[in-house]
Amino acid sequence: MFGNVGPVGAKNLSLNLEELVQKYQVKIKGLIHVGAHYGQEYEIYQKLGIVNLIFFEPLSQNFEILKTHVGEKAKLFQKALGNENKKVKMYIESANNGMSSSILKPQKHLEQYPQIVFDQEEIVEMVRLDDFLPEKENYNFLTIDVQGYELEVLKGSRETLTSISGILTEVNRDELYENCVQVEQLDDFLERFDFHRVETNWEGGTWGDAFYLKK
Repeated sequence: MFGNVGPVGAKNLSLNLEELVQKYQVKIKGLIHVGAHYGQEYEIYQKLGIVNLIFFEPLSQNFEILKTHVGEKAKLFQKALGNENKKVKMYIESANNGMSSSILKPQKHLEQYPQIVFDQEEIVEMVRLDDFLPEKENYNFLTIDVQGYELEVLKGSRETLTSISGILTEVNRDELYENCVQVEQLDDFLERFDFHRVETNWEGGTWGDAFYLKK
């Protein structure tokens, strides 16, 4: 699902959502996917029978492919999410199909993956999920894949978190991107909303995926 590197046209799936749903008996009535890229997880969401789906993808090229892939079967928004409503610059690469692109400037990512060069930029619109999302009560699961910007997304989602019961997110334990949030910081923030990290997979060594459940 997530990943800084992966085969062309695919994303690494280090935590299997279907297995997590079964293991923890999570019933997902609505899911918000932040950083959707091409919507590679859409078929998994369909298989799980998730009725309410929202995908957020800020980059123009990715969003066009997302629209072609998902069509009108979900709500699609060409927006970045954060803790402010404003225009922001994103650092873009093409070697990994844009999956490593981020609002944050690449740092150790350049050393760990020298084949991935950030040679483009795009100005995108950022919104706070709390200000943007209608009918928050229809969504109880959050998927986040934003290359180190996870904490800012969550800060702008405090109200939404009251109706969320599960979060699947990419996590970092090194500064792959400048000032990117570390996993312990996410733990501390989410603990205030009664979330506990129950699964972690460090597939990338310095990065991985984590699954949080509300206690």
